[in-house]
Amino acid sequence: MSDTVQAVPDATPASPGGHGDHSASKTALAVGAIGIVFGDIGTSPLYAFRETFVGPHPLALDNAHVLGVVSLIFWSMTLVVSLQYVTILMRADNKGQGGSLALVALISRHIGKSRYGWLAVLLGVFATSLFYGDSMITPAISVLSAVEGLTVVDHRLDNLVIPIALILLIFLFVLQKRGTAKVGALFAPVMIVYFTVIAGMGVWQIVQTPEILWALNPYHAVNFFVIDGTLAFLALGSVVLAVTGSEALYSDMGHFGRGPMRLSWFGFVMPCLLLNYFGQGAMVIGLPAEQAAEAIRSPFFFLASEEWRLPLVGLATVATFIASQAVISGAFSITHQAMQLGFIPRLSIRHTSVTEAGQIYIPVVNWALMVAVIILVLTFQNSSNLASAYGIAVTGAVTIDTLLMGVLFVGVWKWKWWWAAPVVALFLIVDGAYFAANLTKVPDGGWFPLLVGFIAFTLLTTWARGRKLMRERMTEVALPMEIFAKSAKNSATRVPGTAIFMASQTGGVPSALLHNIKHNKVLHERVVILTVLIADVPYIDPEQRCEYHDLGDGFYRAILHYGFMEETDVPLGLTRMDRCGGEFDMMQTSFFLSRQTLLPSDKPGMPIWREKIFAWMLRNAATAMEFFRLPTNRVVELGSQVEI
Repeated sequence: MSDTVQAVPDATPASPGGHGDHSASKTALAVGAIGIVFGDIGTSPLYAFRETFVGPHPLALDNAHVLGVVSLIFWSMTLVVSLQYVTILMRADNKGQGGSLALVALISRHIGKSRYGWLAVLLGVFATSLFYGDSMITPAISVLSAVEGLTVVDHRLDNLVIPIALILLIFLFVLQKRGTAKVGALFAPVMIVYFTVIAGMGVWQIVQTPEILWALNPYHAVNFFVIDGTLAFLALGSVVLAVTGSEALYSDMGHFGRGPMRLSWFGFVMPCLLLNYFGQGAMVIGLPAEQAAEAIRSPFFFLASEEWRLPLVGLATVATFIASQAVISGAFSITHQAMQLGFIPRLSIRHTSVTEAGQIYIPVVNWALMVAVIILVLTFQNSSNLASAYGIAVTGAVTIDTLLMGVLFVGVWKWKWWWAAPVVALFLIVDGAYFAANLTKVPDGGWFPLLVGFIAFTLLTTWARGRKLMRERMTEVALPMEIFAKSAKNSATRVPGTAIFMASQTGGVPSALLHNIKHNKVLHERVVILTVLIADVPYIDPEQRCEYHDLGDGFYRAILHYGFMEETDVPLGLTRMDRCGGEFDMMQTSFFLSRQTLLPSDKPGMPIWREKIFAWMLRNAATAMEFFRLPTNRVVELGSQVEI
């Protein structure tokens, strides 16, 4: 059995293909990004502005509060999304890839062996854990808020909202196993129409009430805190809903590149979103008090005249469907990265596209998300209640990214601390305020993403720790390969063919080889000890994929190198390795795997409850045969016992 480890930090990335093919024009990539990346943040106008006024801490519908909220949304989008993520963090790419795990891998390469390197890794793992809570809530609140537009069209449709939302969400998750390559081509046109429509609605209201443009002045955001400090602070918990999805922009950078994504954001998406938010504020200011009180229940849909509200509900529902699809695909992608980096056990992965390596489907993640989303919809009943649970995972991840950004400045980019400190302090104040405001929502539902995050964090760190202990124990008792080769060549019968023994370490004799010679007393003519190493870069140059050492007497040690975004297809890798005694014929090759069984230890390396969790994860991990794409009829599995 071969688990993956981090190695080859200086490898050069190969082109990932698919969306990351930079031979495509910058404009085409920018258009593609609109359909894939910006759905989450693009559907926030459905509920973000509304929640600041009708959420757990309602505000008065007067000019000062409306201007204050719109100003906060504008400056939040400018500071958090435009400056922190799009301008600064997108420069922190790990061989073209972004996201918390890619950032941690980048930092670890520079400070991984320092005293505090482990802390950066833990922060990145916790940010990743919080993402799972976010990926459960986003489909639920997005689709539910869109379908709730039906109640604006006709209040008698209220009882149909939850059933319709559940049908749409279940269909969304069932669709995943078929892949999104075909329908994905429609994402960009639909989202371009959606953004254009919401911008147009906003412009119409701004023209009628142009005084809303005073919200561009940060004075109104500051004045909000002066006249109503406590409520202004609590309102941050809802204002931050306008920037949910900012982490997704960074994570998806590898698919499109920073240039096209910046073009999409600054040239189209951000202006459209701001026009809609300003339009919602202008509408509320321009309406009489009674009508404003009714409109604030769903200001996004009230922007449209009555005859256009039903088509708007349909368009918004499709947009939230696309946004949810992007989040689910993100959960698959980040799970694959965590698996390759050694934080998650092997899971069954299916590729849904023959042309794009990034199009993957992980059944256990898909169905777990579906069950969680259904429970959320049935428990919280409406998008306003769900908004209380939303935001804390996002603000937590953003705050962690800010801390990692500080490490990046000093440890990787080598900034002087007096330059780095003020920049990090600015973002910590902003992001920390949002996180603190969201902590007040913990009793009302904010506990859910935190609970999911802590469970995921426990599982990820338990697996990483257990693997490390298991490897240490196996290394302690491992027999040097050179000694084994000399003693075994005359004590066992050699038979025709090739035997490949998968090993998690690049040194010592794998237990499967020892058990094979002990029980079968034969050795194949060619014996290859094969280790798969996962680098802390996304892609490995194919020229650096294979490494081998001739140990003599028909024994070879081979290593296949992969990036953490790549598929570990061992048979395909072996076809390019002809230096281990000749080419590999899969019909004349047998793969020997070792499956470990954990035994209780007199001196356990971690608490018993974590050992039991690790043992459960080990038992339920996908087989190495499936993970490494080994031919099913050429695999022999031998058991061994390990104490940790």
